[in-house]
Amino acid sequence: MTEIEVGVAGSSGRMGRMLIEAVLRDADLRLVAALEQKGNPNVGKDAGELVGSPCGVAIDDDVAAALKGCRVLIDFTRPEGTLAHLAACRRQGVNAVIGTTGFGAEQKQAISAAARDIAIVFAPNMSVGVNVTFKLLEVAASALKQGYDVEIIEAHHRHKVDAPSGTALKMGEVVARALGRDLAECAIYGREGVTGERRTETIGFATVRGGDIVGDHTVMFAGTGERIEITHRSNSRATYAQGALRAARFLAARKSGLYDMQDVLGLK
Repeated sequence: MTEIEVGVAGSSGRMGRMLIEAVLRDADLRLVAALEQKGNPNVGKDAGELVGSPCGVAIDDDVAAALKGCRVLIDFTRPEGTLAHLAACRRQGVNAVIGTTGFGAEQKQAISAAARDIAIVFAPNMSVGVNVTFKLLEVAASALKQGYDVEIIEAHHRHKVDAPSGTALKMGEVVARALGRDLAECAIYGREGVTGERRTETIGFATVRGGDIVGDHTVMFAGTGERIEITHRSNSRATYAQGALRAARFLAARKSGLYDMQDVLGLK
């Protein structure tokens, strides 16, 4: 079995540690790089020590040096950091799995441009279950085009910095596309005061932040006399890590192109 050489960005964060632990346990993946920002106190330490399994890979703040010998970089950090890592990946021919959320339109264009030279899996949520949920939403929205109002409710931990979540926005995009609408034109991100009656064509978003909620998402199709709710709840970040590893395997034999988890899971 040929091992796939993997790097992890943001290695000392919550998701980074989960990814390191998952890679170290996987027989066909090998951790060869662990990245952190300059000044991070963990730079220079053995990345495996963060999860109780020393592995001989030191956490590095030199991106170019760390990426040598790396075939795929997995990045769940912040938009600015991800784009800096992506530029280095593009120069060095390293493919990338991007689970970072909160990108603006221009930043997404930069990711698309990089995909001309390297292969990228870019998805707001790497969970296999969430991506199956996207497919279910597409089917439901296609069948419920008339007479149903759509509302999306999401909840995350108190430390999450963007809202609505990337997953909630993706759910909105999937539903809007199936309904023949443009999410940019029909999304409502907050209601307060005298808002008037609900416009039928809108898709509403509600956001909850608190405690240690990993991630809950519900899409409600509210009709007359019935309500259909499609819900996904995450109890552990391990689901994101396992999805990211599947994405890394998917990229191993690809040279360029922009993909998402629907591609990885064969749902397109």
